Amino acid sequence: MRDIRTLDLNLLRALDALLDERSVTRAADRLALTQPAVSGMLTRLRESFDDPLFLRTQRGIVPTLRALGLAAPVKRILSEIDCLLQPPGFDPATADFTLSVAATDYALRVILVPFIARLRRLAPRLRVAVRPIETARLQGALERGDLDLVLVTPENTLPELHARHLFTEHYVGALRHDHPDAMASELSLDRFCALDHALVSYTGGGFSGVTDSELAKLGRSRRVVVSITSFLVLLDILRTTDLLAVVPAKLLNEVEGIRLIEPPLAIPGFDQVAAWHDRTHRDPGHQWARSLLFETCQDLGCHRHIQPPAAAG
Repeated sequence: MRDIRTLDLNLLRALDALLDERSVTRAADRLALTQPAVSGMLTRLRESFDDPLFLRTQRGIVPTLRALGLAAPVKRILSEIDCLLQPPGFDPATADFTLSVAATDYALRVILVPFIARLRRLAPRLRVAVRPIETARLQGALERGDLDLVLVTPENTLPELHARHLFTEHYVGALRHDHPDAMASELSLDRFCALDHALVSYTGGGFSGVTDSELAKLGRSRRVVVSITSFLVLLDILRTTDLLAVVPAKLLNEVEGIRLIEPPLAIPGFDQVAAWHDRTHRDPGHQWARSLLFETCQDLGCHRHIQPPAAAG
C-alpha cells in the first residue's frame, strides 16, 4: 500500500459508499458523482490497497476479504473526521475560558456590571478580564488574542473588525439632590453658564468637551473647574460639591443622591458599539457571550427619567 499520507480522503468516502451499496451506480448517486468518476476512484483504491477490493458478479459487486476488513476502520475514520469538522458543543454552565474585554469606566459601569451579573448566573466558571481602552493598540491586541471584545464608539472601531451597535446614549445634567438649583423647575442657559462645572477627560487635563463646542455655537461658554478621567469618581465629586456636570444618562441609572436636569441646550449624544476580531467570530463560546452582552444592552433601553421638582410645602 502507498503511504497513507498520500491517500485522498475522498477515496475513503467512495470506499465506504461502495461497501454499503455494493453497486457503482448506487454509490455514485449517494456521492452525487457520475458513474465513471466512481469507477475511476475504485481504480485508485485498488492501486492504493494493492487489492481488487470488489469483484463483479451478475448481482453487482461483492467485496473481497480485504475490503470487508477495511469497512469498520473506514467508517470510524470518516466519523472522526466529521467530528473534527463540526463546531464543538457549548454549554454555558460548564464553560471554562477567559473573556478579555476592553472598556472605558463608562462602559464598565453601564454595560459590564449588569452583563457580569447575568454571566455569573449562567456561566459561573467563565472568567472576565476587563482592560482599559488603548485605542492605538486595539487592533494588535485583538489579533494576538490579548483582547476578545472592545466596547467603544464608532469612530474608534477599525473597519477590519466585526462590530455591532449596542445603543445610542444621550446627555443629562447632574448635580447633588440638595444642590441650591436642584429644585428649580428648569435651568436657564444663563444659570447653566454661571455655575461651576466638572467634566470627564479621558486623556486627562482637558477642560473642554462636546458641551463647550455646542455652547460656542451659541456664543456662550461655561466655567469648568474640575477635570477628571473617571465617570465613577465624578459621581462622588457631584455628591460632595455644588458642581454641575453633563453626563451620559445611562450612567445614572439606579444612582442615589444625584438629581437629573434637562440641559438648556441641545447636546449631541453618542453611539456605543461592541467590536471583535475574526479570530473569535465563529467560536461558539464567544458567540454565546456576545449574544448575552447584546441582550443585556437591549434591556438598557429604559433610562432614569428626569423628574420635576417636588412642590414647595
